[in-house]
Amino acid sequence: MTRFDGKTAVISGASSGIGESCARKFVAAGARVVLAARSAEPLQRLVAELGDDLAHAVPTDVSDLGACERLLDEAKSRFGSIDVLVNNAGYNSRGPFEELPMASMLQILDVNLRGPMMLTKLVLPHMRARDSGTIVNVASLAGRFPLDDEATYSTSKFGLRIFSFAVAEELRNTNVRVSVVSPGPVETSFILDESIIESVPALVFSQPMSTADEIADLVLASAADGMRERTKPAFSGKMATLGYLMPGLRKVLMPIFERKGEREKKKYLARRSP
Repeated sequence: MTRFDGKTAVISGASSGIGESCARKFVAAGARVVLAARSAEPLQRLVAELGDDLAHAVPTDVSDLGACERLLDEAKSRFGSIDVLVNNAGYNSRGPFEELPMASMLQILDVNLRGPMMLTKLVLPHMRARDSGTIVNVASLAGRFPLDDEATYSTSKFGLRIFSFAVAEELRNTNVRVSVVSPGPVETSFILDESIIESVPALVFSQPMSTADEIADLVLASAADGMRERTKPAFSGKMATLGYLMPGLRKVLMPIFERKGEREKKKYLARRSP
C-alpha cells in the first residue's frame, strides 16, 4: 500500500516543471490527479502517459474565479473527493519595478497570489466537511529575501507564504492542514528558458539549483505530514532569512553572491552556446 492510495490531488501549473513532476509522483504513490494549466495540449499528453483512469486534465486559468470553480467541481465529479490541493502555478516578468508593465504586474499577483487564495477558499468547505485534507502552496525563497528586478514576484511569494501560515493557524483545531514549499532556483524553463535567462538576476545563479523532481518530493512529503514549511536548499533558506532580518548583513553579502552568480550564469550560458 502506498501513502496516497485512494486520494485525489488537484495540481495547478501541471503542464511542466514542478507540477508535472508532482503529477507523476502522486500517481506513483497511489493517488489520482486532476491536472490544471492554461495549455490543454501538454496536459493531455500527461494524461495519456499516466492513464485516464488515474489522471484528468482541466485547462484552467487560475486567475479566473469561474475557471477555479469549474476545476474543483470537475475534480469532485470525476473522482469524488479532493484530498490534496497543490497551488503550484506561477508567473514572472522581470525587470525594474518602474519599467514593469502594469498588465505584467497584475498578472504576477493574479497567478501567484490571488489564484491560490481563490482555490484555497473554494476547496476549504469541501475539506472542512470531511475534516480531512492538505493544501500545499509552492512559494519561493524570493518571498523571504528582497530581490532586485523581482519586486512584484517577491511580493507575491511573500504574500503566499504568510497567507499559508495564517490559514494554517485558523485551521489548527481541525484535520485540514496548510503547508508551504519554498524552493530556491529550480532547473526549469521558469529560469533557464532561452527567451528569459538573460533577464534572470545573477543572484539567482549564486545558489545551488534544485531539480523539479527534488521539489516535487518536498510537495509530496508536505501533503503527507502537513509540515508547516520545507525549503531547498536548506542553507539558502537560512541565508534568505538572515538577509531579511539583518539588512546590514545583506549589504555585505550581496556583492559576494552577485559575483558568484555572474560566474555561474556565464557557465550556464556557455553550455547553451552552439
